[in-house]
Amino acid sequence: MAGTIAGLPLELWLSPWALGLLGLAVGSFLNVVVHRLPLMLERQWWGDVAAQLGDDESFRRTFSAAAPERLSLASSGLEKLLAELKPLGLARPASRCPSCGHAIRWYENIPVLSWLALKGRCSACAARIPARYPLVELGTAGLFATFAWQLGPQPLTLLWCAVGATLLALALIDWDTTVLPDALTLPLLWAGLAAAALGWLPGVTLEQSMWGVVAGYLSLWSVYWLFKLATGKDGMGFGDFKLLAALGAWLGWQAILPVVLMASIIGALVGLGMKASGSLREGRFVPFGPFLAGGGLVVTWAGLPRVLDWIGWT
Repeated sequence: MAGTIAGLPLELWLSPWALGLLGLAVGSFLNVVVHRLPLMLERQWWGDVAAQLGDDESFRRTFSAAAPERLSLASSGLEKLLAELKPLGLARPASRCPSCGHAIRWYENIPVLSWLALKGRCSACAARIPARYPLVELGTAGLFATFAWQLGPQPLTLLWCAVGATLLALALIDWDTTVLPDALTLPLLWAGLAAAALGWLPGVTLEQSMWGVVAGYLSLWSVYWLFKLATGKDGMGFGDFKLLAALGAWLGWQAILPVVLMASIIGALVGLGMKASGSLREGRFVPFGPFLAGGGLVVTWAGLPRVLDWIGWT
């Protein structure tokens, strides 16, 4: 790749070392996304509930025929509580210690290094800072460096770094909350279709991408309804359908079964490890989204032909 930026060749900017450093910074931001996005969604959901309680006549007729004043009180109470909350976004307010409210200074927010320098403790109150924060930063750095090493110095590398970061954020949010936000799954899906339409995905045509979306969504949708009809229970969430559809957009319909198979293998290994360590409790729900994201990354890194060879489909 020819060209330079700030006098340095693009090969250096898109090298595994450079993108690994970029991954550290992106990983720090992902920690914010994973923590705040579910809270932002909860506020939105409660706001919708307040609006329904106060404004929707059909809702009133259905649920408040005997005591309509209770809905008005509930609606006003919810609205008051939501109004008292401080604004929350991905960029603002600035990061603070959840224990004492100490504002995180810039030199306390350097990926990995600050956590090590602080010995995993808040500088103000000595509350423990979870090790997951630096691990997410290192994991994102590893993702970016792996894509750079595998794909080389080309714009496609940055595209797949963005996909990897989104999958990591989705996996962590789903693990914490069992929710896969539409705010991440749907843009990932549409971006995959757009990339295929623009010819940015070698080996994946727009037709294959579109059928990947269809196959990804309908396959898990069918499993969901078969399980529900057989047991009367929900086996997975609708976010899983959308995530697999998004992976189908990026990888094509041929990758759907290999992704699901890899996800199942990863899930089984994690489940065995959790059971052996005692962290898997009876009846506990383990989300499938993190394993789908992992299966998608395995197929992406190894390449579909190699994965098909592993499972004997060639």
